[in-house]
Amino acid sequence: MSKQQLIEAIRQFNRSVTQEFLITFNEEALNQYLHHLKYRVEPRHPHNVWVRAGDTAAIVTRMH
Repeated sequence: MSKQQLIEAIRQFNRSVTQEFLITFNEEALNQYLHHLKYRVEPRHPHNVWVRAGDTAAIVTRMH
């Protein structure tokens, strides 16, 4: 999918996110987010699992 197609697909699942915000991300990040959104609409069962990418932090904090 092109970047624009990914953005359009994401906005079908998350209507509150703006195109201006999504365009700041690269295609890989958008594809990961779309995959996560698609997972969330599937019924939960033991065979339907979402695995966080190994290159992303599970917990993010910010120091003031």
